[in-house]
Amino acid sequence: MALTSETQREWLNLTSEEVVDPQREIIDPHHHLWRRSGLPTYVLEDLWEDTQCGHNIVKTVFMECGAEYRTSGPAHLKVVGETEFVRDLALASRGQGKAEIAGIVGHVDLDQDEALLREVLIAHEDAGAGFFRGIRHGGAHDPGRNLGWINATPHANLFERKVFRRGVKLLGELGYTFDSWHYHFQNQAFAELAEAVPETTIVLDHFGTPCGVGDFAGKAAEVVSEWKLSIDRLARCANVVVKVGGLAMPVNGFGWSNQDKPPSSDEVAKAHRDYYLHTIDAFGPGRCMLESNFPVDKLSLSYNVYWNAMKKITASFSAEERHQLFYGTAERIYRV
Repeated sequence: MALTSETQREWLNLTSEEVVDPQREIIDPHHHLWRRSGLPTYVLEDLWEDTQCGHNIVKTVFMECGAEYRTSGPAHLKVVGETEFVRDLALASRGQGKAEIAGIVGHVDLDQDEALLREVLIAHEDAGAGFFRGIRHGGAHDPGRNLGWINATPHANLFERKVFRRGVKLLGELGYTFDSWHYHFQNQAFAELAEAVPETTIVLDHFGTPCGVGDFAGKAAEVVSEWKLSIDRLARCANVVVKVGGLAMPVNGFGWSNQDKPPSSDEVAKAHRDYYLHTIDAFGPGRCMLESNFPVDKLSLSYNVYWNAMKKITASFSAEERHQLFYGTAERIYRV
């Protein structure tokens, strides 16, 4: 049976909790929007249904997901349709007393001719009505295709390609951020990219996605050991910041999407705490930002449970450190 908004809502509602620290201001720097995908529709009303759960979500940043590309015109400009789609929702979100979409991270093929790349970036900026902040060109590539998840690129060596690196460098020159989503076994190659392009602000999404399925099922200790080494290396790159979140995807291997009842925030905090604390210790709160990765992580947990878990994991941090994690880092990096 296909997953629908109604069936998902019914399942998520099986776990209900009081909101922890409801006054804390939050910027959610990573969510998607779409009319059509393999998951239920997620547009402004659906985002608001989640952000109105009781946590104080003030602003959000949209992250590219291949939604609403143009269906005509030059092929390299079709990606601008996504920015146009989200721009309209961002404008509609203003002044309603609810979470406002304050930034857009779009997509462009960075591995293409520089003249075409510049043309697409100008088109994103023009279409963005002041919301456009940067680009995500994901490097996720699973050579064996046994993770049962998504390949963001057909190139196993994307981070090493000269034209791609030139594209990442151009983003920094123009004042844009570069986001990447990829798998944990690609983190060392990603670190080499970051070292090669120190002038560009680079955002590592989802901790670098430590995997727990396919070849990595039952190998959590090995994965964590390899992942920690790559995180420590990336932390030495002053231009890299990390989105600490996105660990509730099925590819992470916690299996919550297959349970009769979704997890509580205590369960999430217990399972994820070490990933958060190691990364925050390596990078510092000023280079980490908490993210929901909704509605993808909605496959496993509710928005309320996610933010409750984050507040529990960070309970021992100082007031300023928590402000950076929940708000300040995202505000600075995405200029929102």
